Amino acid sequence: MAVSVTLPALGESVTEGTVTRWLKAEGERVEADEPLLEVSTDKVDTEIPAPASGVLSSIKVAEDETVEVGAELAVIDDGSGAPAEAPAQAEAPAAAEAAPAPAPQPEPAQQPEPAPAPAQQAQPQPEPAQQAPSGGAEGTDVVLPALGESVTEGTVTRWLKSVGDEVEADEPLLEVSTDKVDTEIPAPTSGTLLEIVVGEDETAEVGAKLAVIGAAGAAPAPRAEAPAPAPAQQPEPEPAPQPAPAQQPEPQPAPQPEPAPQAPTTPAPQQRETPAPTPTPSAPAPAPAPAPAPARQAQPAPAGGEGAYVTPLVRKLAAENGVDLSTVKGTGVGGRIRKQDVVEAADRAAAAKAQAPAAAPSAGRGPAPAEPSPLRGQTVPMTRIRKVIAENMMKALHNQAQLSSVVEVDVTRIMRLRARAKEDFLAREGVKLSPMPFFVKAAAEALKAHPSINAKINDDGTVTYHDVENIGIAVDSEKGLMVPVIKGAGDLSLAGIAKKTAELAGKVRTGKLSPDDMSGGTFTISNTGSRGALFDTIIVNYPQVAELGIGATVRRPVVVDHPELGETIAIRDMVYLTLSYDHQLVDGADAARYLTDVKARLEAGEFEGELGL
Repeated sequence: MAVSVTLPALGESVTEGTVTRWLKAEGERVEADEPLLEVSTDKVDTEIPAPASGVLSSIKVAEDETVEVGAELAVIDDGSGAPAEAPAQAEAPAAAEAAPAPAPQPEPAQQPEPAPAPAQQAQPQPEPAQQAPSGGAEGTDVVLPALGESVTEGTVTRWLKSVGDEVEADEPLLEVSTDKVDTEIPAPTSGTLLEIVVGEDETAEVGAKLAVIGAAGAAPAPRAEAPAPAPAQQPEPEPAPQPAPAQQPEPQPAPQPEPAPQAPTTPAPQQRETPAPTPTPSAPAPAPAPAPAPARQAQPAPAGGEGAYVTPLVRKLAAENGVDLSTVKGTGVGGRIRKQDVVEAADRAAAAKAQAPAAAPSAGRGPAPAEPSPLRGQTVPMTRIRKVIAENMMKALHNQAQLSSVVEVDVTRIMRLRARAKEDFLAREGVKLSPMPFFVKAAAEALKAHPSINAKINDDGTVTYHDVENIGIAVDSEKGLMVPVIKGAGDLSLAGIAKKTAELAGKVRTGKLSPDDMSGGTFTISNTGSRGALFDTIIVNYPQVAELGIGATVRRPVVVDHPELGETIAIRDMVYLTLSYDHQLVDGADAARYLTDVKARLEAGEFEGELGL
């Protein structure tokens, strides 16, 4: 069957997108949910997954071409040879057969005589009971895709849709957390969510079936519910829910097999069960009986969906406007935070800030006390990412002999160079020049001369001295501490480091970090001063043996040795650098020598050539 790959809706007001890169070539094999291409819009850059497994037979839109939402991007051939519309046609008759099947059920409800039938049904019931587990809802399976190297399982943290909801292809369907990254799983096809197989907080292996999506508007949705409430009576046939609302819940199962013989397509077991084939035109009336079933399923959905779901676009908008999402009450379906909610919150904050200066002078007081957190007095479960962080921190402390060394660095020259070069740098490179690339550059260069700092102790008692400087940058995010990695930082220029840092920081903000972005680190830098801390005794990012902490840069008077004036007091930009390390491999002298080299490189500040000054 030829499956069309189309450009999905990528956010409010987004009408078109530009193909920036194809990740697969024509003729290559692709798997369902595997990233197929990258698309850029005026709001977000994202990957488009393959809607089905097969061979990429044709690419319709080339790189750097712009198309509208819904346009066909490519065609995937699964090798079956069926036409593209075959599945839809196959599902239509299935739905048509499912509808007439319950039609004869009103008569069983009208005939009280078959009451003794329960005793007869007790024998054939085992057959439907065996069919239920093997069947279930019919449609397209939603499976847990491969989420990165060494990732074998994931935990469902939140379902964004409930059973019975309509979903669009590539629309976020659920959130999954692994030991490396949290991500959204998109719907592989459009239709109705018929069944949820893996509930929230449950863990499944890669490739496991998570849910089932069927044809939009088709009847299988209520049928998926029938087996759940009455597995003991008859989970497989649709008639199960219909007689229950009609009159009597227990006696009704007896006539349920009777409708089977009326439908010529029903299986032989059902024909043996029912001797009364009496068709009735009034059957369509009871057909809507399954309606109560979705109502019953809608109840547990909100319970499992507590909390506000935040899309990457909304999260980015909140970050740009300084809005704390934990204080925003979502007005969308299921309490989801919408774009309008963030805009209103930003407007309220701006209005409050505008009134604050007027009140401050009259009050004669400093800043107002911080507002109490809504978490006060609550007991809540730890998030998946918080549990992973906790496990890694305890593993680091239990497996290493950690201690820290601190030096003070005069970065006045660095700050002056940055002030002179930042405007031209932004125009030339397209990213802002922060102080961070200077620290990363100096740290990476010093690692080449101090291999014990850039090493790993193996379980067999050997030591691996890395020949590459892959530097992780610890980033504080709403979901917890993330450590994306700048690969080959020791061979990058200031501009290269600045671009890579900006790229990874953007992925953290939008929730687009991949497992590959967070793997392979050999050394970590933590900017603990970004929140004002002078220095911090950081915990090493295990299994690395050292981590560098950068404190806040503070302008203060210090004693300097001027070549002409001698010792004098001057206002300088000062920062503390902390190196935490594993004393099993790194001695205090090794740590001091490494910090001294980093300090010398920063205080010399010889970066004019790279900055074009």
